[in-house]
Formats: sequence, structure tokens, C-alpha cells
Amino acid sequence: MAEKSDVIFVGNKPPMSYVLAIITAFSESNTKEITLKARGQAITTAVDVAEIARSRFIKDLKVTCIAIGTAEMPPREGENRSRMVSTIEITLSKA
Repeated sequence: MAEKSDVIFVGNKPPMSYVLAIITAFSESNTKEITLKARGQAITTAVDVAEIARSRFIKDLKVTCIAIGTAEMPPREGENRSRMVSTIEITLSKA
């Protein structure tokens, strides 16, 4: 990647707090690109956040890239083997 993009990690908060983070990032800095990263059950929230921001708040926002994958997580306490977790990266750019 030629230019550095801002990254927002999506977790357990309500979707509107991440939408607010996107709006703030685009208005405060002169960045043209933001990447939402999520894994596991937060993937659905990340998709909702991208769609809410794109359709309701920033009309010229475009989804430029979606990357999916799998990450290996270390075992939890009491478990003896690692587990695989789905991941997604959604890149949003402002025209």
C-alpha cells in the first residue's frame, strides 16, 4: 500500500459508535481511506457499520476492498488446541 490508511477494529460496542468513529476520522484528518477490521461474531457488526455509514451519513463513501480470511487463535484456558477464527477487512474510501 502506498499510503497509510486508518484502521478501526470492530468489537462488542454498538454499531453507531463505530459509525461515529468513521465520520470523525474522515472529518478530522485528510485521510481518503479507512479500514474496518473484525473477526468472529463481530463480522456482522462490521458489515452493518459499513452499510450504515455509506447509506445514511457519507453519501460519497465507497467500499473499495473486502478481504476475508482465517486467523489461528491460541487455546483458551482449559483447552488444549488452538482454534480458527474468521476475519474480515472492509476498506472504505471517500471520493
